[in-house]
Amino acid sequence: MHVSPQHASGRVLKAARLESPAEALALSEGQSVPLFSLPDADMEMFDLASVLGSHHVVLYFYPRDNTPACTRQAIDFSDHDADFAKEKCIVAGISPDDCLTHAEFRDQHGLSVELLADEDGDVCKLFGVWLSGQVEGVTKRSVRRSTFIISRDGVLRHVMHDVNPRGHAAEVFQLVKQLNSRNVNGNHQKHGRHA
Repeated sequence: MHVSPQHASGRVLKAARLESPAEALALSEGQSVPLFSLPDADMEMFDLASVLGSHHVVLYFYPRDNTPACTRQAIDFSDHDADFAKEKCIVAGISPDDCLTHAEFRDQHGLSVELLADEDGDVCKLFGVWLSGQVEGVTKRSVRRSTFIISRDGVLRHVMHDVNPRGHAAEVFQLVKQLNSRNVNGNHQKHGRHA
């Protein structure tokens, strides 16, 4: 796994030291997205930088494969896969599960979205969604269910935390469509001025 935690301000962020939401980087709309590479369910590397420029990207972070809420969310995003593709948008789900678990999850439910393995939680920490705390003397780790919509220029356009999986994919799709309609309208206005 490769993380390029270069922030818009030029600071290099130390993702490995983040242990709780209070210490986590609070990413907000309008910031440049942190770049990273993670393996997918087929053990191929997904490099965020290589898809930006030509595609919008939806990154959704979820706790675990095969839990009811996570399964519903992954199926809903997969059901909208063709719609996202028409809008030139890639959807990728990220959890701490390994590649083999992702492959089984994908195959069992017929998922078409990218599933990325963040086993050490480095990318989760980078995006500020890694939760860690003590429960009866045992350290428990989890991921805050969150979605980040990134425009082609690498800017975070929408940041959503603690999302409800029911209907979430449709809501995200509408936001992606709005990104494209803004671009089209902006281009028409520019052309109109020069005509």
